Amino acid sequence: MNLDDALRLHGLRCLGDCPDGADTITLIGPDEPRFWGVFTESAEYQDGAPNPLDRWSRRVLTGVAEEMDEEPLFPFGGPPYAPFFTWAVQSGRFWASPIGFLVHDEVGLFVSFRGALRHRGVAAPPSIEKPCTTCPQPCATACPVGAFEDGYDVAACKAHVMSAAGVDCRTGGCLARRACPVGQGLRLPAQAAFHMEAFL
Repeated sequence: MNLDDALRLHGLRCLGDCPDGADTITLIGPDEPRFWGVFTESAEYQDGAPNPLDRWSRRVLTGVAEEMDEEPLFPFGGPPYAPFFTWAVQSGRFWASPIGFLVHDEVGLFVSFRGALRHRGVAAPPSIEKPCTTCPQPCATACPVGAFEDGYDVAACKAHVMSAAGVDCRTGGCLARRACPVGQGLRLPAQAAFHMEAFL
């Protein structure tokens, strides 16, 4: 079984490859919308213990790594933390969006990392045009409280999301992220609400 097939069994997908010396880092994230149904059937989601998604990710990707004879890496569990942002940019498939968050060429602003795998051999980054270049950039104006007008005002964002006026963001996900036309509609509202609850 190849890596793509092994990941697909768990609702995951490769998001890009980053050269790292004589190795390659393969970045892995949810294959949405399939991912949510897979994760919610897991023991980690249903056992009521803290950090279900991180625990699920560690179990699943450690198993895939063993099957592929590769090294699993995770964006949690530090410090120190693995440089996922740097790897993403170096992969040639992620860029800083107009609101500062990473944007991916296929899944847009809802991109997230569940982990990565390190393996021998160097993969050359692809030549892909940044999607924001020809986009009207609706993400920049979609936030109802202007949390992205001068950097990212986390306090203003959280205050709005927790208020009665922020119910749409709280239950359906960040409006600025949802405004991105790339990958629009892939993330299910239930999954967006799960992540928003963790953010708050």
